[in-house]
Amino acid sequence: MNDFPDDVLKRAARVRLAIFDVDGVLTDGKLFFTDDGREIKAFHAHDGLGLKRLQNAGITVAIITTRESPIVSQRMAELGVDHVYQGQKEKLPVFESLCTALKIEPEAVAYTGDDLPDLPLIERVGLGIAVANAHPSVREAAHWVTRTPGGEGAAREVSDLILSARED
Repeated sequence: MNDFPDDVLKRAARVRLAIFDVDGVLTDGKLFFTDDGREIKAFHAHDGLGLKRLQNAGITVAIITTRESPIVSQRMAELGVDHVYQGQKEKLPVFESLCTALKIEPEAVAYTGDDLPDLPLIERVGLGIAVANAHPSVREAAHWVTRTPGGEGAAREVSDLILSARED
């Protein structure tokens, strides 16, 4: 039994592509740097399993993020995520190219974000999702808001929603 709203479940049932931001969604948004300038990020294991479960269910997973970080490439490679777009100041063109390449309509896409660069995608996709600690304007624009903050299992919550909608 789930407690997701019916309208959100209807949107989630159509999802064939789940796109996630990184900082503030797959991480808690904090940026750590070593003395020699390397960036360190912490990813939640629950989120990783959620992304794997989506892929195992036949849903394509992608990452679109404004920052570039080798650790993101490493983590996504571990999870088998092939569609990783870093350093994207404008996310909408990448989204449109990805949808065209995969032959997926925007209505069949879920996007999870937390801040202003994510708004164009949240407003464009069939299921726009904000993490619990997202900027207020992002939460307001989203179709659904997770209970869990970014970096603390929010992506797993998204995967549970999408998979639950497919079971109904």
